[in-house]
Amino acid sequence: MHEAADSRNAEIHRKIAAALADLVPSDPTIPPHPYLRRHLAEHAAEGHVLDDDHVPPALLAWETSSGVRQLLAAQEEGPERREWLLAWAGLEPFAQQAGPLSRLSSMRLAHYSTSLPSPQTRSEPTPSSATSQTFRISPVTPLWSDCATPVPAWSTMGKDVTSLATVVDASGQTTAVVVGDGGGTLRILRRDGSLAHAPITIHSGAVSHLLAPGGGLVITAGTDGCVAVVDAIHGRLVRKVITCRPRTWVSSLTSYRPPGHLPLVLAAFSDGHIAAFDTGRFQIYAVHLPELQDSSAIIQGITRADGHPCLLFTERDTVHCFDGRNQSLHSRHPARIRALLALPQPGQYGVADENGNVSVHDLADTTDTAAPLAAVVHATPVTALLVTSLDRQPALASAAGDGTVRLWRLPDLEPVDGELPAHAAPITAMTRLGDDTEDRLLTGGADRLVRRWTVDHLTFGQPPQARNHVTASALSPSPPHLLAVASAAGVSVWNLASDTQRTLLKGQKATALAWPRVQGRFLVAAALSDNKIVCVDPDTGKQTGPDMTGHLLPVRTLVALPAKQGQLLVSGSADGQVRVWEPRTGQLLRKFSDHQFSVRCLATHRNPGQNLVASGGGDGNVRIWDADALEQYGQTIKCDQDVINDLAFVEESDRLLIASAGQDGTLKLWDVSTADNAHELTLEDGELSAVTALPLPQERTAVAVAGTTGIHIWDATTSRRLLSIVTGSPIRSLKTVQDPDRDASSILLASGEAGTMAFRLDREQLW
Repeated sequence: MHEAADSRNAEIHRKIAAALADLVPSDPTIPPHPYLRRHLAEHAAEGHVLDDDHVPPALLAWETSSGVRQLLAAQEEGPERREWLLAWAGLEPFAQQAGPLSRLSSMRLAHYSTSLPSPQTRSEPTPSSATSQTFRISPVTPLWSDCATPVPAWSTMGKDVTSLATVVDASGQTTAVVVGDGGGTLRILRRDGSLAHAPITIHSGAVSHLLAPGGGLVITAGTDGCVAVVDAIHGRLVRKVITCRPRTWVSSLTSYRPPGHLPLVLAAFSDGHIAAFDTGRFQIYAVHLPELQDSSAIIQGITRADGHPCLLFTERDTVHCFDGRNQSLHSRHPARIRALLALPQPGQYGVADENGNVSVHDLADTTDTAAPLAAVVHATPVTALLVTSLDRQPALASAAGDGTVRLWRLPDLEPVDGELPAHAAPITAMTRLGDDTEDRLLTGGADRLVRRWTVDHLTFGQPPQARNHVTASALSPSPPHLLAVASAAGVSVWNLASDTQRTLLKGQKATALAWPRVQGRFLVAAALSDNKIVCVDPDTGKQTGPDMTGHLLPVRTLVALPAKQGQLLVSGSADGQVRVWEPRTGQLLRKFSDHQFSVRCLATHRNPGQNLVASGGGDGNVRIWDADALEQYGQTIKCDQDVINDLAFVEESDRLLIASAGQDGTLKLWDVSTADNAHELTLEDGELSAVTALPLPQERTAVAVAGTTGIHIWDATTSRRLLSIVTGSPIRSLKTVQDPDRDASSILLASGEAGTMAFRLDREQLW
């Protein structure tokens, strides 16, 4: 009976979705009706037709339900035609403030990366007439990409995720998930990832630990030495149990029931003290507890097989057991312990260390430094452990510093399938959302994302997604444009016109690339991991000229610079030096050692009367150098932006500016002649990693700035945002050259954690 009703209900929603899809305007500049924007995707999901035909790209540019990624995740199986929906789901959490034009442009680039069947296939699939109509107003056209497919996020944070916990009410039902971040803020989220209450700022440091003892309560602890209780059902702070123990931080939280006492919560502090309190009146109890010797000690309540409660605690690479009276060393490990967890089997516990070792131990083994029941090894340090369920049997999930998650059967740690590439940054926390059928695993990372995964063989058995970890990239300034990309395999050079590729410097790691012109030919200049710089002919693959040596640490940035002396090559290094080279002979022309810390970025400017190069880096200063006189030009600019990650020269009417992208999230433009601050922009997209300039119609100039989640294009004169290209992952390098085929277009090269993309930007459509 219920199945028949459900079938009729789905059929009704299918008809509604089909009828509503016909009402979506083919012209994306026309806003669809608010009902379509809000509810069409939901009708399609209820009717099991959540696909590109029923929710077309023209609607996604205006879609306001903010739930496409949740709707897709809720359906284990669905229609095959979902390319645009999947592209949008990967970007949706980051594009809430973006306008329709920005959303269209972002989807087009994401779909292009997603739809490439292999790295060797670079031509964009032929779009349908409806799709062509949708994207005719988009100012971006993809040219080349090896970016990984965007992975949808369950939720996004403004700062790094530092802790996670699942909230359980008095009846034992899971009601919410709590997320702590690096800024001391707590967010209470519903099961679909949406905010249940306004964020609560509790700590002056990071929310380092969360513990949900039940009854809708959450215990929070921070790097400020505070411990607080939050009512997650009503979204309010109940009490600060410990108001900032001076000059300490909380290293661990756990539940523990000492013999003869009520259940307590224990908070371990970096000075060795352990505070105990109950979760009823939040009263501090004086109970006999061990004195910790390690400032980063982890504590864990556990029950032995005979029912006796114990407290486990760590001292660097050892685990000790306290039975209420006495303590003893129980196990020793190869490296400092990073995670300690009580397992479902009484008396058993799991341990992970910073060498990647994961092991299971049993308190029943009372011999000195008991041998593990089982042990396995991760490729990188393990950052978190969690007990979950697979095929209705307990399993152990281990998260690592490379952003991967492994699954192991308990207690023998038999591996389940492969590695899950969950994040592009270290995983900092995990929690679970269980139900009657399958577990859902939530992972939080230093990439400011929370992601949700189904704990099954399909999720963990899929082949790992290929991520091309780019270390450097450069685009030749004149046609035919050659794209040089450095990765672990060497330096690949792509001809964007002929779509041909050649690999140079195989097996050598390049830290910076540039395209100097030597004797009428463009060469690839590559800074290698042994601190030297070489020039290579892209046609023959052979080195031309001698090695350029002298830097004491790896080169972070390279630029080619025309000057009166001919084509020069300028390098900036982690040793704080800027060096000017004659690339044909390898001769060092000048060395500038004025930066106190690493030189992270260089920018060049050329006009009939000047050849300038700017440098910035770890000391927060920008210096301008006269490339002809080989000396500093004007004053040192003290930017007050923390680290300077990138620079770009900007021409504005009758003056020359230098734009500095700061670690603090600001973009500042400075008058090169006076060192005065001319403009300042705050993008609210985290740390700014790259900036480049491009001309606009009517003698205006735009700056393209890369943040944590996308590329933002601004009118430098009016400080007006023109376009946001959402990438969903950080961009580390951003360069632009003139499009040889179109006078009103530029070609942008963007490289980041997910790979490299090149796209055409039609400047006349930026208004």
